Amino acid sequence: MTLYLVLGFAGLALIALSVIVGDLLDGALHGAFSILESDVFSTAVLGGFVSAFGFGAAAADGGGLPTLPTVLIGGVSGVAVGWFAWWLTRLIKDGPSDGTVSISDAVGQVGRVLHDIPGGESYGVVRVTVGGHVLQCNANAVLAIPSGTEVSITGVLSPTAVTVAPVWSPSS
Repeated sequence: MTLYLVLGFAGLALIALSVIVGDLLDGALHGAFSILESDVFSTAVLGGFVSAFGFGAAAADGGGLPTLPTVLIGGVSGVAVGWFAWWLTRLIKDGPSDGTVSISDAVGQVGRVLHDIPGGESYGVVRVTVGGHVLQCNANAVLAIPSGTEVSITGVLSPTAVTVAPVWSPSS
């Protein structure tokens, strides 16, 4: 039983080390651990397998089962937790990520004028939220628009400037 508990705690230590040190452990010693770079043999999967094997076998051994069923129960426990760790790490690695928000993403969004837009060739300032990111841009409009007015972003003039038009709202 002691051997199984030692394996269980060694697996937990490997998981803790992989969480704390992260990818540095997988690439340590100039490729000596290169087998650990794949999804199947990652430190999280190996740590989960060893830990679950050790604790599962210790529980079976503590229940008075003979050695063969103890090892089988530990193996099934290890495979189940190892598969779950593989599935979670794959889910995280393959998950979508938000790209960098650019000013062109603001086209079609509704913003608010911060500084009056005089109209014509002059610029004011608008604030617009795109994907949870707040952008503050210079804005140009055909007609003058006072601050506080909701506007629709209609186009991009430069990396820092947009064209806008007032949002139409029916009068009461």
